[in-house]
Amino acid sequence: MTLLHIAILIPFFSVPFIPLLYKFLHRIHTGWFVMLIPLMLLIYFAGYYPIHQPLEPVIQSVPWIPTLKVHFSLYMDSLSLLFALLITGIGTLVVLYSIFYMSKDREKLNFFYAYLMLFMGAMLGSVLSDNLIVLYAFWELTSVSSFLLIAFWFHRKRSRYGAQKAMFITMTGGFSMLLGFIILYVASGTFSIRELIAMSDQVSQHSLFIPAMFFILIGAFTKSAQFPFHIWLPDAMEAPTPVSAYLHSATMVKSGVYLVARLTPIFGGHLEWFWTITIVGLITLFIGSSLAIKQSDLKALLAYSTISQIGLIMSLLGIGSMALNSNYSESSLMFAGAALAGIFHLINHSIFKGCLFMMIGILDHETGTRDIRRLGGLMHLMPISFTLTMIGAFSMAGLPPFSGFISKEMFFTGVLTASRSMDSWVVFIPIIAWIASIFTFVYCMILIFKAFTGPYQPKQLERKPHEAPLGMLISPMILAALVITLFFFPNLIATSLLEPIVKEILPQAFANGEEWHVHISVWHGFNTELLMTIGIVVIGSLLYIYLTKFRNIYDSIPLKFSLNKVYDRGLIEMERIAGLITKFYMTGSTTHYLSYLFVFVIVMVGGSLIFQDAIYLDFSDNSPIELYEYMLGFTMVAAAIYMLFTKSRLISIIAVSVIGYIVSLFFVIFRAPDLALTQLVVETISTALFLLCFYFLPKVNKYVTNVRFRISNAIIAIGVGLTLTVIGLSAQGHHLFEPISDYYKDSYKLAGAKNMVNAILVDFRAFDTMLEIVVLFVAGLGIYTLIKLRHARRKEH
Repeated sequence: MTLLHIAILIPFFSVPFIPLLYKFLHRIHTGWFVMLIPLMLLIYFAGYYPIHQPLEPVIQSVPWIPTLKVHFSLYMDSLSLLFALLITGIGTLVVLYSIFYMSKDREKLNFFYAYLMLFMGAMLGSVLSDNLIVLYAFWELTSVSSFLLIAFWFHRKRSRYGAQKAMFITMTGGFSMLLGFIILYVASGTFSIRELIAMSDQVSQHSLFIPAMFFILIGAFTKSAQFPFHIWLPDAMEAPTPVSAYLHSATMVKSGVYLVARLTPIFGGHLEWFWTITIVGLITLFIGSSLAIKQSDLKALLAYSTISQIGLIMSLLGIGSMALNSNYSESSLMFAGAALAGIFHLINHSIFKGCLFMMIGILDHETGTRDIRRLGGLMHLMPISFTLTMIGAFSMAGLPPFSGFISKEMFFTGVLTASRSMDSWVVFIPIIAWIASIFTFVYCMILIFKAFTGPYQPKQLERKPHEAPLGMLISPMILAALVITLFFFPNLIATSLLEPIVKEILPQAFANGEEWHVHISVWHGFNTELLMTIGIVVIGSLLYIYLTKFRNIYDSIPLKFSLNKVYDRGLIEMERIAGLITKFYMTGSTTHYLSYLFVFVIVMVGGSLIFQDAIYLDFSDNSPIELYEYMLGFTMVAAAIYMLFTKSRLISIIAVSVIGYIVSLFFVIFRAPDLALTQLVVETISTALFLLCFYFLPKVNKYVTNVRFRISNAIIAIGVGLTLTVIGLSAQGHHLFEPISDYYKDSYKLAGAKNMVNAILVDFRAFDTMLEIVVLFVAGLGIYTLIKLRHARRKEH
């Protein structure tokens, strides 16, 4: 276990101690203790940050399930380092912010911080894993922990709904992604991402390459809230604001972006990859930005803005992937510029969106509402909050002097590069991007001017507004300062971080050693990109001025066509169909349930016998049957038939026991005294237990007055008997497979047991027995819990 492994596991190790700190040191806010963890991890990962040269990749591996080629392998390169710094850096600021946002007297901070640490560890594991199965395990853990965080205020119906929706969509995508990973393994024979990249040419020739690509992309799109899976993100805003700031600015929604960037060396260059990511990203950008204008809840507005911004980053990565296409090798470096813009905007978005989420949280905290219809005129009462919100919003709108301006201009360069270098429908990409950017400008203006300017409405507010405490403002202040710093000094991260990341995403584009260096200029002259920006400001300002009339367009769209309605209706229909199916087979009749089991045996076992050509009847080597054996056999048959017609339970039990005892006699005849003894003991115990149980039941004929003959039951009974008889007869001297009995002949050598049956039961089936005991233990715990709950409810009433 290396230090890098321990760094990932530290958040998990801290979880059991958080409730203890909360309980025994309740006077001190638990957040102060928890903040040490992301801060410590931030310092650790910052130690990897190269100042003057790219990071030399670090590989650490620990065997986990070597027989399945699953290793706890970690890979630290510049891309992983960037995400690790965002996770721990934004995480530190979020925990600091939460100390002042979450009350230690009213909130269950032990659960809150435990869930937060689970999420942080899962995110670190996702971005640092080199093994696809390990990545998937951490990926799904982020879904589970985010479910717990979103549903933190579980007494609210909307919180439960939002958490369920987020988990359902993201985990469904996760299963799709796992299927894609398995297909990749089938095509390559490895789960290692580095090995897959090294053999990308060979893997791309496999017939399952394209299906694997689409299955993986579904996982990435669901996690990053891309169209049409974006509907979970606005409902996830029911989480506490620190959670929203963390999950939806720097971490969870960017997991899909990370996955696309990480796997681009494998899939990049293929038109299916380019078109899918670019189109989905642009649609998401357009829909997210247009729907954000409609929102009156500021957190919902930010949710849709996140959807649109992640769509923007996705589309840039899609365009950038064409740098790996051999048909566009002359323009590969220009396409690489799009990938550079995507990564740079990813950093910018994490910073300004984290700042904005925290500021909306402060508005809600200090005024009691996030509804812009009730806000207004707060600029003079909350000047610091206004300034910080303005910095974040102007950066998101792409205005100078904020870092978002640079990445927006680089975004326009990327889409224009695609339209100039490629033919067909690509020419529409800049147009869609430009219209979506106008919408982005409008909702940014709504965020600033609707909340802080205009008439002050004190009667609409639940609390008298005032500036937030300094502790709550520190985190957004730091983020706002970074927004401005990155505008004036964008090249601080150009050589050490951005350039190596682009080369890691597009390694084949730089394989010939061509010189390519990143230098970001704030002023890029009077060009098409600048004209597009001027157009955005002019048209966006007009739309904002006539916002009331513009919003009426949304009211003309019927709500029943929304994807949320489709999702809700889909859940209702699934429940209805599941109920119908369940009612069809869960009749409450034991006869029906036994019929299902026996029909399954007939179909599966009998079908296998027929289709495997396993029926083999040869009696030539059988020894002659003696008279007493005939007598015993006929006695068994007579007892079985008599049992069918008797109306007494006692006689039925005795008839069954007669069959069992005669079987034991056969064991004696065939010289198997151990089995005979076992059969006698089991039969005696079974008969005694049956008699004890049925002694207390009423007589059969008191309730069963008329048992009708059913042809279906007769067919099933004959089918089962025939199937088992054929199996027994065919088993003699007919081997389709290698017998496993040779393994058990070595019982003494393997298990030290002289009795083979004992060795099988005690040693070879030890795990089976242990797991059976575990199942019984879990079932016992469940029953005990139900009994306790029942007693508790009785006491309440």
